[in-house]
Amino acid sequence: MNPVTYQPQLRWWNQLWRYALVIAISAVTWFEAAQWQWDHARWWFWTDLALGLVGLGVLPWRRRHPVAVAVATNVLAFGSWSVGGPASLALVSLSTRRRLREILPVTTLALAAGLVLEATDRATEQTYAVVIPLTLLVLALTVGWGMFIGSHRELIATLRERARAAEDDQASRVAGARTAERSRIAREMHDVLAHRISLVTMHAGALAYRDDLSREEVRATAGIIQDNSHQAMIELREVLGILRDGPGDSAPERPQPSAADVVDLVTEARRSGMRVELGGSIALGDVPDSLGRTVFRVVQEALTNARKHAADTLVSVVVTGGPDTGVTVEVRNPLRVGELRAAPPRSGLGLAGLAERTELAGGRLTHRISPAAEFVLEAWLPWPA
Repeated sequence: MNPVTYQPQLRWWNQLWRYALVIAISAVTWFEAAQWQWDHARWWFWTDLALGLVGLGVLPWRRRHPVAVAVATNVLAFGSWSVGGPASLALVSLSTRRRLREILPVTTLALAAGLVLEATDRATEQTYAVVIPLTLLVLALTVGWGMFIGSHRELIATLRERARAAEDDQASRVAGARTAERSRIAREMHDVLAHRISLVTMHAGALAYRDDLSREEVRATAGIIQDNSHQAMIELREVLGILRDGPGDSAPERPQPSAADVVDLVTEARRSGMRVELGGSIALGDVPDSLGRTVFRVVQEALTNARKHAADTLVSVVVTGGPDTGVTVEVRNPLRVGELRAAPPRSGLGLAGLAERTELAGGRLTHRISPAAEFVLEAWLPWPA
């Protein structure tokens, strides 16, 4: 992580206490030397004070140019006691970056400045045996404090970045869940309604284009349209009930279809006028419910597509398999000759939903045009353990 990226923005009170501490350090450092300068070399007093003010004036740029400010303040410290506070703060600020190639040269410069000042100190007489360890200790504390602040800032920045990443990931998961739920509801509505609406469309088309129907045939066709429209409204209400929030807002969900319901599905299609053959080598009642729901949806979607695109053809439904080989559902019908007067909309949701359902069940779905000019929809589903 770039050290500049986790430098916090300082408020006015943060700046205030830092500058107050800098002035206090300069005052303590310069106190004894200032008295001797005032009494014996007043020009040195004013020069020392001026250099301290210059060091204080360059501190606002310590973050933008940390190395330059630290070097400048410690160079001024060769001739000024009062610049000790600004030099200390500049060294701390530089140490927060935790780059030894910058810290070591500046620390060496600060040590040299301290030794030079001690050599010119007339107010106190101290030996280098005391001055050098004391100066090294002060510099070590200054650098250590700066590196600790830098580590703390980086830790806080890392935690904030992780929190932001977790929030973004959570938002992405929520968005994905919403999208998946919308897709699931769309597929469910398609499965439930397309079957009924296709029946209504076919019989309404017969009323619109055939003028040779008797009154009894017209009445029977209108009754089929009415019954399927009413049933579509009921099923739509049941599907939309899952969108409501409160547990009492919708009635309990109806029992899910099973493989045994395929017989009723084919019978209903035959009553509507379709020609459907049902065969196979498996007892539909023996298919587990979890597998049977998918089998039912495959046959339902296949009959819906055949009704929409090839209503006057013979549809063959074959269900084969067993516990050892899984279940294979094959639905085929010849391609329709000629064009429909009113082409149905091509949403693509039906086959896409079936493909996803079969994949979630561990199976596969394929559809193709056979050499015999037949549309073949085939689904293989594993038998659950």
